[in-house]
Amino acid sequence: MIDIARQITAIGREVARQPAAGGETVTVRLRRTYDAAVEDVWDALTDPDRIKRWFMPISGELRVGGTFQLEGNAGGEILTCEPPHAFRVTFGGETSVVEVRLAADGPGATVLEMKHTVPIEIAGSGAGALYVGPGWDGAVLGLSLYLSGQTAGGDPVAAAHSPEALAFSKESVLAWVTAVEKSGTATEEEVAAAQEVSLSQFAPGH
Repeated sequence: MIDIARQITAIGREVARQPAAGGETVTVRLRRTYDAAVEDVWDALTDPDRIKRWFMPISGELRVGGTFQLEGNAGGEILTCEPPHAFRVTFGGETSVVEVRLAADGPGATVLEMKHTVPIEIAGSGAGALYVGPGWDGAVLGLSLYLSGQTAGGDPVAAAHSPEALAFSKESVLAWVTAVEKSGTATEEEVAAAQEVSLSQFAPGH
């Protein structure tokens, strides 16, 4: 069983709009601490045989300059890789960039920080965080369950559509609504419209 309340509050969420060359960007940030060593978390994030156990199958040339494709999802190019602490990739398009950083948090614990940045033209406003944030929450949850040994032999893609996973996703959407509202990066109307779309995408029927 997933402790939904604990898993939701374990994730730190931030949304920001920032000036950039040629325009403006919207950035979604997540932060989560795992009870595992940095090297173990890094391996789970970068080894194809382990990625498919908590996320989804991945293919491609997993090296700097190479490309990757997540089965049934987005692909991209690997821009930088600094084992075992950081990597940066494009995700679903050249201007959509995901950066992941790992840092030790005492013995046997690791802080994961993830940043997903897109141009304002794609996000629309800070409310665009609701189109990606809950999906990344699901990935962060899957990694947590995997590292703690709660997903032995299971299919993470199928598990993501289980009733309790959908209940988690509903709470995740609401948590991202709070993060967007706190950031002041979108109007009430933009948040309400994005919330409706996000719930239908990530938590249908809830």
